[in-house]
Amino acid sequence: MSEKWVPEIVTPLKQDIVQVPKVIAQASGIRIFGKKIKSIIFTTDIAIIRNTDANAVIAVYPFTPHPAITKSIIEAADIPVFSGVGGGLTQGQRSAYMSLFAEAQGSIGVVLNGPTPIETVEMVCEVVDIPVVSTVTSVHTPIDEKIAAGVTMINISAGKDTADTVKFFRKKYPELPIIATGGPTDTSILETIEAGANAITYTPPSNGELFSHKMNKYRNLEKKSDI
Repeated sequence: MSEKWVPEIVTPLKQDIVQVPKVIAQASGIRIFGKKIKSIIFTTDIAIIRNTDANAVIAVYPFTPHPAITKSIIEAADIPVFSGVGGGLTQGQRSAYMSLFAEAQGSIGVVLNGPTPIETVEMVCEVVDIPVVSTVTSVHTPIDEKIAAGVTMINISAGKDTADTVKFFRKKYPELPIIATGGPTDTSILETIEAGANAITYTPPSNGELFSHKMNKYRNLEKKSDI
């Protein structure tokens, strides 16, 4: 069956956006509250979040979660946001409070780090009515108890072993929604999808890298105007 033609509309001011790899469209997607999500951009840069064609954002960062950060990202985004709420250094009631705040502000889900103790997982699952996502870093990550406590999705980030880790957990949990990093190439993304990932996270170029490309473009235009 031939691929259907999809009309596309852009404007002069909205033509420069961060596009996720098209191969991600081959993922099955995860339908959350009626929204099908296949591509998830991994960034906390609100300028990028505001200018991407990804279906959602996963906003986790290597600092203690703070309500001001969560609020700023959700207000800037025009797509669903999965908000990081700790689980490593930040645990217990603070993670539960952060989860409540994230839900109240409009997060579509909350993300707990891999080391999150089961007690914190239980506290978070008891207080929110949105998906609780548990991060998985290898086949050795213990998730059985966390799923029993209420975790509804896993986010696999296992570096070069991601596809194999996806395959391991897909065999163990045939119907568990799985988000996973896809890697840097279309081939690695497709391998992760074929291993069983339902949605793919994509790490975009940094704001500095994107601006560097634009500055080179401006310089070339200036050179042409001098000829």
